[in-house]
This record gives sequence, C-alpha cells and structure tokens, in this order.
Amino acid sequence: MTIAFRGASLHPSARKQTRHDKIFSLLCQNVKPTQRTHLASVGKRLRMLVLASTSAYRRELLARLHLEFETFAPRIDEAPLPDESPEITALRLAAAKARSAAAAFPTGVIIGSDQVAELDGLRLGKPGNREHAIEQLSRASGREVVFHTAVSVLQAQIGRAQERVVSTRVRFRRLTSSQISAYLDREQPYDCAGSAKSEGLGIALLEHIRGEDPTALIGLPLIALVSLLNEAGLHVL
Repeated sequence: MTIAFRGASLHPSARKQTRHDKIFSLLCQNVKPTQRTHLASVGKRLRMLVLASTSAYRRELLARLHLEFETFAPRIDEAPLPDESPEITALRLAAAKARSAAAAFPTGVIIGSDQVAELDGLRLGKPGNREHAIEQLSRASGREVVFHTAVSVLQAQIGRAQERVVSTRVRFRRLTSSQISAYLDREQPYDCAGSAKSEGLGIALLEHIRGEDPTALIGLPLIALVSLLNEAGLHVL
C-alpha cells in the first residue's frame, strides 16, 4: 500500500555515493530534460520510506509528516523474553519489525515501532477481548500506568539502525464497573495496549498525562522519529 504525500528529500551532506546513485548518474547522461524528471522519480524510490506496521493509528500519525511512504506487515513473535523489562521489550520489538521489512525493501529507510504498557513492573499488552480489557482497566483504576513507545529507523542498505524509547506516565481516574462497561461498549479498544485509546473516548478514563511527546501515547513518537529521520538523511522540512 502506498500513501501519496509529498516525497522525502535526502540532504546532500548526508547522502553517500551508492551503487544506485552511480546508476542514476549514468542514466541521466545524454538524456533530454523531460526524461530526467522521470529518472528522478525512479531515483527517489530507491530510498523509499517504509512503515513496518499494519496499525491504522501509526499510519495516520506518519501521514501527518507529509512524507510519501509504503507499509509492510511485519511477522514477528511479540512475546516478551524471560526477565525482560517492558521498556526493553518495546525497543527490541520495534527494531525487529524494522528488520523484518529489509528483505522486501533492501534500499529502504524502514520505521518500526512498538508500545508496551507497564503497571507495577508488569507488562500490559493488547487485551484482545472484553474480558481482558475489563481486567486491565480495573487494575489501572486510580493508578499510574507507564506506556513505553519505542521507534526504530533502519537504513537497510547499510544495516544501520537507531532507536529511541519515549515513556509516558498516565494516571487513570477511579473507575466504576459501569464506567468501564460503558467505555468498552462504545470504544472496544481491544487492539490498544492497556485498553486505553487516548485519542478517542479513552481520554475520559484519564486524570492526567505526563510525557514529552503527545503522539507517543497514540503509538508513534513523531518528535523522536523526526530526529531519527534527520539522522538518516530524510528531512521532513
């Protein structure tokens, strides 16, 4: 799937002369100016931006940056490792998702992201169904949950990956069973870590949010991502 927005530009100071650059230079020799426009579009696709995620939330967030990108469905085991902290789990899975797309996009700049919620040191994953969501929200009632959102940017051609994790502290209101039921009837956030869909009705569950990036809680920390894209030579502005 391709979402058509303004294409990303590669900063000259960060650009290295790759095999594809040399091919592009040769193609541009002895061709008409009108043909060079087409060749430029071919060259741009050689470093396609790729989002390794099927999440509609992450697609919407990345689209805010007005960059052209493609999506890839990563197939990885998301189970935490023994004695692995929630923060490290998020970082590891974000990097694994990015790497999973490298074979399909060997010259791409690939974004992977993952979010793990934590309550008292215990991992809160996606509930998957109403019963688990009720259990999660009942435990979170009146308490603070930390959402660790990790992002990885992989330059597939040179194998260079950089990661960041952004943690957001969220305090839940004291929730009654009827409030939890009413929320789940209307929102059904079974694909959201911790059962809290803050960009929707889930905001009514929360007392306050403390974090450095409001988009991190939704699933993709754009402030950190822009920095990582800049370092990879893809500049949003």
